[in-house]
Amino acid sequence: MRLRSSPLLLALAAAGVSTAMAQTCTPTPIKPFVNVGGSWSATASATLKTGGSAVLGPQPVSGGSWSWSGCGTVGASREQTIQPAAACTATATYTNACGAKSQQAFSIKVGTWASAKFGGGGYVTGLVFHPSARDLLYARTDVGGAYRWDAGSSSWIPINDGFTAAEGFHHGVESIALDPTNDQRVYMVTGMSASADATARLYVSNNRGGSWTFFNLPFSAGGNNNGRAIGERLSVDPNNPSILFYGSRTAGLWRSGDSGRTWAQVSGLSSTKLTADQINNLGGQVMGVEHLVFDTSTKGSGTPTRTLWAAIAPDYVNAAGLGSNLYKSVDGGATWAPVATPVSGFHIPHIVRTADGALYLLFTKGAGPGDAGPARLYRYDASNGNTWTLLNSNDGAGYGGLSVLGTGATARIALGVSGTWGNYSGQQVVQLSDDGGRNWREIAATMPHTPASDGFSGWIDDVEIDPFNRDRVLHVFGGGIWETRNASSSTPSWNFAVNGLEETCTLSLATPPAGASYTFINNSGDVGTWVHTDLGTTPTLSPYKQWSNGNSADMAWSDPNYIANANVTSTASGHVGTGYWSGDGGRSWAPFARLPAGAAANINQASNLAVPARNRVVWAPADSVPSYTTDNGNSWTATNLPALTVVGGVPRSYRLVADRRNANKVYAYDSGGAWWTYTPAKVYVSTDGGRTFALSQGSVAANMRFAPWGASSMAVNPNAEGDLWVADGLAVYHSLDSGANWTKVGAFAPIWGGRQDWLGPEVAGASIVALGKAKPGSSYSAAVYVVGVINGVWGVWRSDDAGATWVRHNDDAHQYAGLGVMAADQGLYGRIYAGGSCRGVVYSN
Repeated sequence: MRLRSSPLLLALAAAGVSTAMAQTCTPTPIKPFVNVGGSWSATASATLKTGGSAVLGPQPVSGGSWSWSGCGTVGASREQTIQPAAACTATATYTNACGAKSQQAFSIKVGTWASAKFGGGGYVTGLVFHPSARDLLYARTDVGGAYRWDAGSSSWIPINDGFTAAEGFHHGVESIALDPTNDQRVYMVTGMSASADATARLYVSNNRGGSWTFFNLPFSAGGNNNGRAIGERLSVDPNNPSILFYGSRTAGLWRSGDSGRTWAQVSGLSSTKLTADQINNLGGQVMGVEHLVFDTSTKGSGTPTRTLWAAIAPDYVNAAGLGSNLYKSVDGGATWAPVATPVSGFHIPHIVRTADGALYLLFTKGAGPGDAGPARLYRYDASNGNTWTLLNSNDGAGYGGLSVLGTGATARIALGVSGTWGNYSGQQVVQLSDDGGRNWREIAATMPHTPASDGFSGWIDDVEIDPFNRDRVLHVFGGGIWETRNASSSTPSWNFAVNGLEETCTLSLATPPAGASYTFINNSGDVGTWVHTDLGTTPTLSPYKQWSNGNSADMAWSDPNYIANANVTSTASGHVGTGYWSGDGGRSWAPFARLPAGAAANINQASNLAVPARNRVVWAPADSVPSYTTDNGNSWTATNLPALTVVGGVPRSYRLVADRRNANKVYAYDSGGAWWTYTPAKVYVSTDGGRTFALSQGSVAANMRFAPWGASSMAVNPNAEGDLWVADGLAVYHSLDSGANWTKVGAFAPIWGGRQDWLGPEVAGASIVALGKAKPGSSYSAAVYVVGVINGVWGVWRSDDAGATWVRHNDDAHQYAGLGVMAADQGLYGRIYAGGSCRGVVYSN
C-alpha cells in the first residue's frame, strides 16, 4: 500500500527543504540582553527611571528573523530601543532558518522603586525547575509571593509586585506549575489559608510572570497553612498541557481541561468536601489530596496521559473513607484504585517519577514544616511486580524534600531531612546518594557556608537538583534558600541564594531627622528590629539577633542616636514582650531595666512607643494603659489615658507620636478598635511630655471613622509644631493647632466591593499617612504621602500643597499586594520606605 505525503511535506519538498529537516527542526533558544545606561546585561528584566530608555538586544545575532510586541517595540530589527511611560512587557519572537519559533519576554519596570536589602527572611516553600529550559527556576513563598531566577544577574525577580491592595490574601502561593511544552507559561494557585469556602485563585502568565490573568477556583488553598511545602499540588499534563489537576486541601482532587478556566471535581476518586466543622475539628490545618504525578516520559503528544498517581493525606483518607494514601488511575482520572503501601497513616510530601518508570516516594509522619518524623524513602517499581525497596529511614526526623536525577543504579538522589536543627558532625540536613539510594552522605551539615551560619537546618521541606547541572543543588529552609554548585565534592560549599528575594514582614518603620547616622529603623516579624545604614547592604545593627518580632521603634528628634524599641522575644516558656534602648544610633543596645505594665504579657504588633527626648519614652503596650518614663526605663508611671476594651480579639492600642518641634507634646490616637465597634476614633493630646493627656474635642466633632489598628494611622509634620495628620481608614484629617480643630481632606474614599459596612471596605480609603522632606519651592513645609484610594484607584498618593492636590506616587507595577506600613525620608524629597505584603522594605525616589 502506497502512503500519501501530506500537503505540508510536499510544499516543503518543493521549496527545497528536506522532510528530514522539517521533522527535526527545533526552536532556537533566545539569550536575552538589555542595555540600560550604556551597559549590556544578560537579563530579561530592567527597571528604568521615569523618562528613561533601554535597548533590547537578544541573541542570536544572525540566521533568522525577529518580530516584536509590547513596550513600544516595532518592526523586525533585532535591537529595539524603548522608552515606556509605565511598566510593560516586550515579547521577542525569533524564527530560525528552518521555521521554528521561540519567544522571550522582557519585563520592564518604570520608576526607581527598589528593595532595601535584607536577604531572605521568610519561608520559601517550593522550588520549581522547568524541565527543558536551562536556568528557568521559580520560587514560591508562604506569605511573600513568588520569584523567578534570573541567571544573567544571579538574582531573583519578584513576579507579584503588580498585585493590588485587594490581592494581599493571594500573596500566599500554595503551588506553582510550569507548562513543559511552553517555557513562557507559568501557573500559580494562591490563597493564604484554607477553609470550606471557595477562596483560591489560579493565576496564569504567558510571559514568565511578567503579567497575569486569574480565574477564581471552586475550592480554597492554604499557602500559609501547615504542610505548605507539600506537593506541587498543581500539575500540568505533559502530553496535553491544557489539562491541569489540583490536589485541594478540603475538597478532593480537581481537573481542568481548558488551561484552568473551568474545573470539575474528580469524583471517581472521591466527591467528599470537608465542611467548616470538619475543618475546625482538624484544627484548620487540613492536608487533603497532596499532589499528583503523571506516569509518562513523553510530552506534547496531544493525547491525555492515561496513568496517574495521587497522594492522599491521612485526614482526607479518613474523611472520604478511602483505602490507602496512594491511588492509581489508568484511564486519565475517571476511575481510581488504591495502591498498597509499606507505610500507612503517613503523609507523602513528594513523589518523583524517573524515566525508567520508577517512583520515588517520601513517607513522613507529620505534614511539616519541620516534621519530627519518623520517615521513610522508598522506590516503587510498578512494572516489576509492584515492588517496594526501602532506600532510607529515620526515626528521629522527618523527610521533606526529594529530587532525583537519572535512573536506576546511577540515579543521584537528594533528600531533605526536616525537623533537625543545628550544625554538627553526624547531623543530617541534606543527604545525597549517587548510586540509586544504596549509599548516602551528608552534604550540608558541617560544610562551608557563605555567609558562615549554622541557621540553615530545619524546615528542609524542598530540595531540587538542577536538571541541567547535577552539581547544583538547592534547598529551602525557614529563612530562604541555600545553594551549592559543587555537590559532587567531598566538602560542598554553600551560598545563601537570596539576592533579590525579600520576604520579611514589616510591622513598622521609623525615619530619623536628616543627617542622622542611619537611614531608617525596620521593625519586622520573626527577624526583629534592624537599623539600616546602607540600602544596598544587609543591616547588622539590631538589639536582638535571634528570633524576635520588632513591634515599634522611635528616636529622639533632637538626638537621634537615642533609640527605644518595643520587641518580642522567644523564651523557653513562650513569647515575651521586651524593650531595648541604644544611645549610639544602634551600634550597641541594652534592655530597659524595667518594663511598663502590660508590656511583657501583651505582645501584639499594635504595641508601640514614642520618644519625646533622650531617656524619655511613652509606651503603649497592646490592650493596656500607656506608661511613661523619664529615666530611661528605670521606672514607669501609668498615664491617665482610658483603658481600651478589647473587641473580638482585634489588636488594639493607642498609636503614639511625639511632636518633633515641642518635646512636651505627645499625641495618642485611638482608632476605635475594629470596623464594627461603632466607637468613633479620637485623639488625645499631652502637653507635659506624655504624663497626662486630654481628649481633643475637635477630633470627636470631626467624627473620625472607627477602624482597626492596621487600617489607620497618625503622623506629625516634623517641621511645624502641632501639625497633625490622621488616616482613619476611610478618609484623611488635618489639624494645624495640636488637634484642637480638624479639617477633612477631600479626594479619598474606600472601595467597598459590595461588602457590608460592618465588615469594612474591600480596600481602605486611607490607611497610612507619612510626611517627609518638602519639594523645593513648595507652599507647604512637608511632602504628604497617603496610602489610599482616589477616584477608585488605590496607590501611594503625594501632595506638595498640604492636601489641596494629589498625584500618584507609585504605579501599577509597584503595588506589592498592598502596603501595611510607610515612612518618609526627611532628607530626600520623593523617597518613602514601605512594607508590602511580606515583601520586605521597598523604597522610591
